[in-house]
Amino acid sequence: MTFGFLRDRRGNYTMLTAIAMLPIIGSVAIAIDYSEMNRQKQVTASALDAAGLATARQIVSGATDEQLIAYANEFFKANLGSVDPADTELTVVLPNNQHGGGTLKVSAVLNYKPYFLPSFFTLLGTPPDERDQEISFITDSEIRLKNTLEVALVLDNSGSMDEYGSGSGQKRLALLKTAAKQLVDTLALQANQIKQIEKPVQFSLVPFAASVNVGPENAGASWMDAEGLSPIHHENFDWTKLTDTNKRAEKVGGIWYKRGSDWGEDENGILSRFSLYQDMKHVSDREWVVTGQEYICTRTRNGICRQGYWQETGYYENISTSYASWQGCVEARPYPYNVNDATAQGGTANTGIGFGDPATMFVPMFAPDEPGDRWAVEGQTQDNYNASNNWWNDGTESYSGTTRQKNMAKYFEVRPYGATSPKGSGPNYSCTTTPITPLTDVTTEDGLDTIKTAIDRMTANGNTNVPEGTAWGWRTLTSTPPFAEGRPESEKGNDKVIILLTDGANVYGTQGGSDPASNKSVYSAYGFTGVGYNGTGTTRMFMGTSGAIGRYNYSASNYTAALDEQMVSVCDNAKAAGVLVMTVSLDLSTDVAAENKAIDALKKCSSESRFRKDSADPTKPAKLYWNASGSNLADKFKEIADELSNLRLVG
Repeated sequence: MTFGFLRDRRGNYTMLTAIAMLPIIGSVAIAIDYSEMNRQKQVTASALDAAGLATARQIVSGATDEQLIAYANEFFKANLGSVDPADTELTVVLPNNQHGGGTLKVSAVLNYKPYFLPSFFTLLGTPPDERDQEISFITDSEIRLKNTLEVALVLDNSGSMDEYGSGSGQKRLALLKTAAKQLVDTLALQANQIKQIEKPVQFSLVPFAASVNVGPENAGASWMDAEGLSPIHHENFDWTKLTDTNKRAEKVGGIWYKRGSDWGEDENGILSRFSLYQDMKHVSDREWVVTGQEYICTRTRNGICRQGYWQETGYYENISTSYASWQGCVEARPYPYNVNDATAQGGTANTGIGFGDPATMFVPMFAPDEPGDRWAVEGQTQDNYNASNNWWNDGTESYSGTTRQKNMAKYFEVRPYGATSPKGSGPNYSCTTTPITPLTDVTTEDGLDTIKTAIDRMTANGNTNVPEGTAWGWRTLTSTPPFAEGRPESEKGNDKVIILLTDGANVYGTQGGSDPASNKSVYSAYGFTGVGYNGTGTTRMFMGTSGAIGRYNYSASNYTAALDEQMVSVCDNAKAAGVLVMTVSLDLSTDVAAENKAIDALKKCSSESRFRKDSADPTKPAKLYWNASGSNLADKFKEIADELSNLRLVG
């Protein structure tokens, strides 16, 4: 078909018509291309947003950088629809902070190729090199990863915390309770801004003194050494002293068993620290049993009773009950497990030693009865060796303090009614703190109350073992037993933080004057320092330390130096695992040599800030260490709250 106006040669009609059509054709071309261009821009932007959100979820799951970039590209292309992926370019900038949240940045370039515009430019006579054959657009998106926070409050509960804080008029522990609860309240309030994330802020509480209490309710936990497989479980016990044919001990597959009919229902049961707590009995009360009456003569004459009275006849029936129960404290594991979070793997009664390393198991504290008798035994001289924790009879006349202390037969003698009070505090000696409170969501009313109530229950008593408290603080943050409430370690966008406070140097008590069993120390988390580990001559406390620690130096200063090194080791290991460590000293002075050493250890233990610079050297990050006094402790905890707030980007 042809149109008449193309054949019309009258005047300039054809030329004028063509010229008149150019704007019309151009307008149509531009309108079509503009509409399509906007459509592709919208599709690209939507695909970019979807890819960003999807990739953010993958970041939280712990995927590698390579996996994340590949995932983002695949997700982006899959959502482009009719837009040719070859016309787009995607750029992904992952958060540079692997521990916290950070910002995910994604951008896309769309190279739009117009359908009609090139033809329009041709009609206009535009030279080829001046024609835009494609139009590029850039769109980008930023997604802030909303951080979750897991904080372990590792707080000194030693006896010195009962002293008054400098410049405050209040005791240190009371000041600490107030500051700690304010910190929890502050972070819990901020967490209310994040509604779409489960458990955005969690706190655990680890009170520590000479040892750490994991809670007596965990006696049956899989990570507790219920079968006595750990090399430290029997280091103060000599089960071979149970030799009676009908009540003896036998070791099979690394486990000591009860053998003989006199064990009754417990025959073939396991002999361990837990079983000792169950087997020790004392006469807690006596009940008078009436058997009849008898006449008692009080006056006679000529061999004849002239006056008297009747009285009941009978006997006292002893009521025996358990003498003590495990209160929840555990010993420090042997190196390197004392300074790491290795999962406990020991074995079972059915498999003997079984799998893993029994040294990874956690052993309940049981302070042996130290030499000396607590009640008289017929035909036996009562001996008093003036030991610091003498709470039972020794059951032997041996003059060797070590033999007396390790004699296991004594624990199966019933403590008589009215026996003299024990010297020391019995098998739970050095177990003075309240139990650990596992990670708890403080964004709920119940969770917040749980943590604050646990803080209020803390009491001050005992020596100071900072590395043991720190190690347990770390263990409460992990996703594996003994406390498995933490998010997976591979999960990004989650910060695991230890806040450690102490008011003094590490202290492991020496025996002082009388040391009849050559224990070299009081019993505590590392047992007796006079006992070498697993048949060696080196105490567990000195294992893994440098040559600066004397292997046979049993002085208080050497104990402190060893614990300081253990403290740095556990902090280094925790930091290497991605845990942020914040340390606070309370009422310590750089002018006192021992306190200055404690300050140095805390500084070495602390992480570096991700946000603040060192005031003395702005080229370096600030250390997350605060030196507080009683008068400004609350202010220092507010600074810690600000630091934690900076870790959590809310957008």
